[in-house]
Amino acid sequence: MKRRAITLHSSWALVTGAGSGIGRCYALRLAALGYDLLLAGNRREPLEAVAAEVRAAANDCDVRVVTIDLARVEAAAELWEAMRREGVEIDVLINNAGIFSFRDILQTPPERIERILLLHALTNTQLCRLAAADMVRRGCRGHILNMSSYSLWMPFPGLSLYSASKAYLRSFSVAFSKEVQEHGIRVTAVCPAGVATDLYGLTPRWQRIGLRLGVLISADACARRGLRALWRGRRCIVPDWWNRAWIPLCKILPMWVLRPLRRFTMKFQA
Repeated sequence: MKRRAITLHSSWALVTGAGSGIGRCYALRLAALGYDLLLAGNRREPLEAVAAEVRAAANDCDVRVVTIDLARVEAAAELWEAMRREGVEIDVLINNAGIFSFRDILQTPPERIERILLLHALTNTQLCRLAAADMVRRGCRGHILNMSSYSLWMPFPGLSLYSASKAYLRSFSVAFSKEVQEHGIRVTAVCPAGVATDLYGLTPRWQRIGLRLGVLISADACARRGLRALWRGRRCIVPDWWNRAWIPLCKILPMWVLRPLRRFTMKFQA
């Protein structure tokens, strides 16, 4: 889709986790296409900053902000009710909000396990259902994008919780896309490897180094490729061909390779 591809103020997009990183880039790109935006996240200041940036880049874009903790049982219903109060009906849903975890399960507090599973699995699933049901009711050929992760092919020590929750999201997205295809709704799971954002706790310096070395891609490149896959009806996308080439190796790495890596990475597990 090209800039101003849709009629202004004719369609809305909901982006969760829109206060920074990939979510921010999704918001900017959707606004450039002509979508009005509802931005959701758990901190108001970053959301307002992104909203101001979107308005400056596309000054005729209608941007609303909803501050909400999405890692709760009732979060999806509350967000949907907030959207209804705003008088918004969405044609595009971007489930981008996520919590990264690099820690052994025995060292992970129970409440953190609960929050990650609630956000990545329950809230995203419920939002998909709410959005798709509404799109079917309105006869809308809608789009839903779920941010999974390359780590689903990396069930390594320290990543067990994160990779498993993202594996669920990819599996659900692929199956759900087949269920709603007959209604003209497209569902895409995006599974990026390293992205230069603050999610992993990398400093800006290490993010720049990662970009120069090619082991990280920019947040905007990830958003651009994710949306391109969504418009094309791809059920699952792994940005960059070299990451796709490494998947078979990730699946078969033996423990004698992982043990020294584990010893090195243990110091990063807080």
